Amino acid sequence: MRPVVELGGRTAVLLPGTGSDEVFVRSVFEEPFTQVGVHVVAPATATVDEHLAALDAAWRGEPLVVGGISLGAHVAATWAVRHPDRCAGLVAALPAWHGPAAGAPAALAAAASADVIERDGVAAALAGTSGWLAEELSRAWARHGAGLASTLRAAATSTAPTLAELAALRAPTGVAGCSDDLVHPLSVARQWVTALPRANLRTTTLAALGEDRASLGRAAVNALLNAHKS
Repeated sequence: MRPVVELGGRTAVLLPGTGSDEVFVRSVFEEPFTQVGVHVVAPATATVDEHLAALDAAWRGEPLVVGGISLGAHVAATWAVRHPDRCAGLVAALPAWHGPAAGAPAALAAAASADVIERDGVAAALAGTSGWLAEELSRAWARHGAGLASTLRAAATSTAPTLAELAALRAPTGVAGCSDDLVHPLSVARQWVTALPRANLRTTTLAALGEDRASLGRAAVNALLNAHKS
């Protein structure tokens, strides 16, 4: 990888997905961005409004690289669409839908988890997970406390940028998807890339992510570097 100083942004603000946290974000993005000379800021935020407020607070007059994972990618893209002059680049890892959630697998999963949490508790909602995902969710969900179910439910009804809105975004964009992820279908990542004028897609797998969290971040950052060439 090479430095992305030509993008005009030396700071990347990265946001977590639904029910996740900044610990996971750092494990995914910090090493790949550090290698290209970009400082990572990972706010400890959970809701859409908190994510947007963190992006607003991070801007200090110099364009930012913004992005995130799943819902975090949606929110970062929304902010970039609203403030194109403040965005040096966008990284979208595992985008889950565009426009309204409208039955997207990730939205259905978040709503179903909220139902189980409210009815039977967090342990019951985690019963169907295992391995690295269970470890990540157990840590992150415990940190959300009593607000977890409402956070999951709000995310399940949130709106991502439409394809038309993405088509108006001129910032170089790196999109990363996992070919074996049914919750974040690779077809959605491809739709984002087709809509965005300057975008590149790199893929990895959930199996690779389990072995090395930064594998997803490297895919996204490499995609961003290639998008900058277009």
